[in-house]
Amino acid sequence: MTLEQLSIFIAVAEREHLTNGAAAVGLTPSAASAAIKALEGYYRVRLFDRVGRHIELTRAGRLFLVEARRTLATVKEAEGLLSDLGGLRRGHLDIEASQTIANYWLPTRLLRFAERHPGISLGFRDGNTASVVQAVISGRAEIGFVEGAVDQPLLASLPIHRDELAIVVSTRSGLAAPDIAPSRLHELRWVMRESGSGTRAEFEAALAAIGVDCTTLPLAMTLPTNEAVLSAVRGSSCAAALSRLVTSPFVESGELVMLDIALPPRHFTILHHKERRLSAAALEFERLCMEPD
Repeated sequence: MTLEQLSIFIAVAEREHLTNGAAAVGLTPSAASAAIKALEGYYRVRLFDRVGRHIELTRAGRLFLVEARRTLATVKEAEGLLSDLGGLRRGHLDIEASQTIANYWLPTRLLRFAERHPGISLGFRDGNTASVVQAVISGRAEIGFVEGAVDQPLLASLPIHRDELAIVVSTRSGLAAPDIAPSRLHELRWVMRESGSGTRAEFEAALAAIGVDCTTLPLAMTLPTNEAVLSAVRGSSCAAALSRLVTSPFVESGELVMLDIALPPRHFTILHHKERRLSAAALEFERLCMEPD
C-alpha cells in the first residue's frame, strides 16, 4: 500500500464517483481505477460496489475510509513537523560547553537564539573540555563548545572566538610590580583548574611555548571551577591563569593585578560529530555564534 493509493481511494470514496475522484488528485479515471483495483486485489477486499451507473462504498470500504483518513492525517502531521524542523519553527537542540564559555561567552548567544527562534527548545549543560568531548561523541549533545583545540578523530571543530589567558594575583599579594619575568613564575604559589579542563591544558601549553615547565610551579590547590579559583586568588597571595573574560572586572576594579606576561592566544571552538548531520537548529546556532559581538 502506498500513500498515493490511499489518497486516490479517499478522493474517490468521499465523492463515490470515479471520474470526479480521479480529477481531484490529478489522474485519469483509468489510472485511479487501476490503483483501487490493485488495493482490492492485493488485500482481497472489495472496497466499492457498482450500483446501477454509480459506485458506492462497501461495508469494508466504509471502515477502511476511516482508517485511511487517519493514516493520511498522521502523514501530513509528520510532513508538517519536518517542515517546521527545517524552517526552525519547532525542534530541540542539546548543547554542552566548558565552563568559561558556558558562564561568560555563551549565555548572551543562547538568549539571542531563543528570541529569534522561540519554537526551538534548548538543552544546556556545562562541564569541562573532557566531558564536552564525551557528550558530543555519545550524542548527548549535538554540538559542544570548548577552549582550544581537541585532538579527537571523531569530531569536527570550528574556531569561533579568539580568547586570551591572563595571569593574575591579588593586589594584597605584595607583588611589587606586574612585569615579572616568566623565569620567576615558579616563585609564586598557584591555584589551578582540574585536569581535563581546557583552561588548565591551554595554560600548560602556553607556558611551554614561552619556555616554562608547568611542573616546576608550586601548586597550592586544584579547584573544579573558574569561580572557585578566582575566589581563592582574591583572598590569598596565590596566582592563577584564567580567561580575560573572567578576570577583567576584577582587574578593572583594582582587586586583581594582571602580570605583564603575554601568553599565546587561544580559540573557543565548536565541536560536532563528523558522522552525524547537523540539524537545522544546530546549523543556525553555529551561524549565530559567528556573528560579531
